[in-house]
Amino acid sequence: MRKVKWAIWGVLALLLAGFLHYTLPQHDVVRITEVYNRVTTVSWANKYFYASPDTGTAEGKDSRDIRFISAAFADGSVMVYRNEDTGWIWPPYFKYDSSNLQAVASNLKSSDAVPKWVMVTHYGWRLPILSIYPNAIRITEVSGPDYTYFPWLNLVILALMATGAFMIRRMWLQFWERMVDPALAEVQEAGDRTRGWFSRLFRPKP
Repeated sequence: MRKVKWAIWGVLALLLAGFLHYTLPQHDVVRITEVYNRVTTVSWANKYFYASPDTGTAEGKDSRDIRFISAAFADGSVMVYRNEDTGWIWPPYFKYDSSNLQAVASNLKSSDAVPKWVMVTHYGWRLPILSIYPNAIRITEVSGPDYTYFPWLNLVILALMATGAFMIRRMWLQFWERMVDPALAEVQEAGDRTRGWFSRLFRPKP
């Protein structure tokens, strides 16, 4: 049972880590190579990784007209970001300026010969097999490909989550100690009294 318990906790920890890795903001230093719109198929397999259709993207029966931003890293590898409003739905970035962000990205396009380096703040994953793209939230011009950014916001969010989990655990332990343990003790005591009464009732007379 102990192994099963640790296995369950391990699965829950992996799910939480994956959820946080997908949702929390990430930062890439890249060079924008192209911006465009494309009609993209949104199926049952990947629809949960796209924004709600009522937040700025036109939608047909099985497809949407979605904005994309192509970029390249300093080492030559590439990345494609989608650019969708998030609205008031999860994740809570409250993004409504995808049109403006597309204009910013278009203005910052550059070539390999004369590069402009930008930091793309985004959330999500790039999974080509499912046609899943990270969603760009902000684009900021930076000094060069070696620019680094310390994820203060991520640390603050993780610290708040850890504090909340610690407080909930303390409250649960206090609730268990003050309410559940006494109730269990009373039940056990009542059971002992009942068993004692029945044992005396049915005890053979000498």
